[in-house]
Amino acid sequence: MAAVAGQERRARGRPQPETLGVIPRREGGGAGLTRAFKPLAQSPLSCETSLRKLKFKGKHGSVSADEAARTAPFHLDLWFYFTLQNWVLDFGRPIAMLVFPLEWFPLNKPSVGDYFHMAYNVITPFLLLKLIERSPRTLPRSITYVSIIIFIMGASIHLVGDSVNHRLLFSGYQHHLSVRENPIIKNLKPETLIDSFELLYYYDEYLGHCMWYIPFFLILFMYFSGCFTACKAERWMPGPALLLVAPSGLYYWYLVTEGQIFILFIFTFFAMLALVLHQKRKRLFLDSNGLFLFSSFTLTLLLVALWVAWLWNDPVLRKKYPGVIYVPEPWAFYTLHVSSRH
Repeated sequence: MAAVAGQERRARGRPQPETLGVIPRREGGGAGLTRAFKPLAQSPLSCETSLRKLKFKGKHGSVSADEAARTAPFHLDLWFYFTLQNWVLDFGRPIAMLVFPLEWFPLNKPSVGDYFHMAYNVITPFLLLKLIERSPRTLPRSITYVSIIIFIMGASIHLVGDSVNHRLLFSGYQHHLSVRENPIIKNLKPETLIDSFELLYYYDEYLGHCMWYIPFFLILFMYFSGCFTACKAERWMPGPALLLVAPSGLYYWYLVTEGQIFILFIFTFFAMLALVLHQKRKRLFLDSNGLFLFSSFTLTLLLVALWVAWLWNDPVLRKKYPGVIYVPEPWAFYTLHVSSRH
């Protein structure tokens, strides 16, 4: 019995045939050794495993495997609030100013549109920061904070200039004309007052827009740079995202045309396209959030092209927007072709 127990212990200590993968076996009577091969079982690589083997570089250096493995779900709440407040507080701002009775908001006091702009200057930076927080990639904090600060400064400068310019509409100011060509301004005395109005227009349309929109698109691009995944299951947009693409793309059309930032927009769009093609070579593809942002910008580009083609031969707008890049403002079109009829 002791000998049998010892043989059993020695047998348990030997490697099992499944472990070796090569099984030496002697077949009867000195026929020699026959080797039987049994391949090891392999399981297919999961999305997380494949992501850990990938390492890609972005504007903030290399992305770690853990960061690449984290794929963010679609941020329905943030994108919905973002689109809603853009339409109400930005696009609806001048409309609300025209709709509400002038007696409620006298010309020497802030209009309802100004209060919309104040709310926009607070809510938008907050949503941008929340968007950065949810990025699966760690983004540079210093660039993010400086961009937010410059964004708020630019939007605040634009608040003052845009408030005065839109209040001038009640006095007969025409947006489709330059400052010096406007009937209510060209006869001002002394003429240095015209220079003051041109300075106000510069703060509104140039300095304010640059300090507002450059950090805005920079933050969106930094967020977009982290929206890549190797998991095929994350490469599709859910149904609510598809519903938000149209209003989001239409708002960016308004932003690009009214803000006169087509060069900035087209530069950002092609930078996003180049990043998509670069990451595709590494077998990394856009996740649902990246697809939503890229689809919105693609729709915006299409709408801008249709807008320019429609007004290509307008002589009055052509005079105000000379040069190769011709992108008329919607409010200039409104004062020229809509309000002038009433």
